[in-house]
Amino acid sequence: MALNDSGIAIRVADVSKRFVIRKEKSLKERLVNFGRSNIHKEDFYALSHVTLDIQAGATVGLIGPNGSGKSTLLKMIGGIIQPTAGLVQHRGRVAALLELGAGFHPDLTGRENVYLNASILGISVAETDSNFAEILEFSGIGQFIDTQVKFYSSGMYVRLAFAVAVHVDPDILIVDEVLAVGDEPFQRKCMDRIRDLQRQGKTIVLVTHSLDQVAEFCDRAIVLESGKIAFDGEPGLAIQALRKDFETIRRRHTAEIGAESDEPARTPEITGVQLKALADGSALDVLQSGDGLVVEISLALPSTTDEWIIGMGIESSGGQVIFGTNTKLLGTVTSRIGGETVFRFELDKLPLGSGQYFVHASYGTLTDGELFRIPQAAAFSVSEETNNVGVVSVVATGSLVTVAEAGHRATN
Repeated sequence: MALNDSGIAIRVADVSKRFVIRKEKSLKERLVNFGRSNIHKEDFYALSHVTLDIQAGATVGLIGPNGSGKSTLLKMIGGIIQPTAGLVQHRGRVAALLELGAGFHPDLTGRENVYLNASILGISVAETDSNFAEILEFSGIGQFIDTQVKFYSSGMYVRLAFAVAVHVDPDILIVDEVLAVGDEPFQRKCMDRIRDLQRQGKTIVLVTHSLDQVAEFCDRAIVLESGKIAFDGEPGLAIQALRKDFETIRRRHTAEIGAESDEPARTPEITGVQLKALADGSALDVLQSGDGLVVEISLALPSTTDEWIIGMGIESSGGQVIFGTNTKLLGTVTSRIGGETVFRFELDKLPLGSGQYFVHASYGTLTDGELFRIPQAAAFSVSEETNNVGVVSVVATGSLVTVAEAGHRATN
């Protein structure tokens, strides 16, 4: 089926991508296979029978663990690599922001690379001339535009590449995590530009590990796992599915570490972390926004004249610290505790937004500072539907007022 009149911007039909992995044979393999090639070949399928259609004007997030095939799929949509089997079609001009420096020639200047990239996308020199001032201003490269890009920092690479991609009037923009390299002000500028492209009805395919970005920008999300589509649908549900997989992996990893009995036990050590509802003390893995939480940390501590510092913190799935405290900050005296100990942190009314959260636990002393930390000692989720986005859920209302009313309120 042709894409011209179908309203589909990108079609991926039963696509697979095979890579051949070449490995040096071991000495034993060389002796057994004497006279044959010393290179051992294995087939690796980065993608296997992937089929999807993306409507024109949609913003789609590709998410999944490392090695799931996200970047490979994006490169095939951008025409950088070809599928081993299947068909990839797209309608319109495609601008691709893939791995750092892709499409740039290191021995050319920034200015020359702007024209090179534009010509690859089919943009005339005259059109590039008319857009050049805006590209330069957006990138913030300034006087370094006439410097060879091999001397650019990673941030300068990304700024110039993104500036070119969004100023060549693409029908389809594909972005692969490269925005994580830029500084915070530039990332905000990029997000604002992506919103502009959305308002213009452009098709955007975004690969990112920031699930908050997926929830904010995308109207559809696809979870890839081991080269196959594991989920395709509404971003909130896709994020829940991925976080569930991550939590399964985390628990399996924690269990494997605990099973390593040949390692000597730490002294002191954290022996367990439990999450409970503040209201009734029941075990908890799903929290309603605004409810209270109890974090119980079990420790084996030797007696000491120094003061123990026991701490905990809550982080978002993206690693952002939401809250943290410890016994020193709370003013709790712990100089005489020893042996099997349980310390309880009670957190009242956590107004968290929907998402997955991790709890870390730590201990140390006043003299030595933090000695040990378990980064993801426990986890819980907030799945409640709220009328806002972000890590904080605030009760909000809205009303339409007249200009006169607004002016009157502003003067009071």
